[in-house]
Amino acid sequence: MYHMIEFATEVHADLETSPKEPLRKVRIRSGTRLRAQIRPYVVEGARGPVEVADLFFAGGTATRKVPFACFSLID
Repeated sequence: MYHMIEFATEVHADLETSPKEPLRKVRIRSGTRLRAQIRPYVVEGARGPVEVADLFFAGGTATRKVPFACFSLID
């Protein structure tokens, strides 16, 4: 299921376009709204557990380990 999300902070991410292509560095600006599937999980950070998500965008691209603090659900 796709959700509309809005980024609360600027995010520098590695964008996956295809397994055959190298990762692309992108900057997602604060206030950007995108439709994405969200796959949440927890990773160990320097200060303890951090909630993150892999985001699969409607255009077929994806980015991984985006902290939940960086975006919110709009719908």
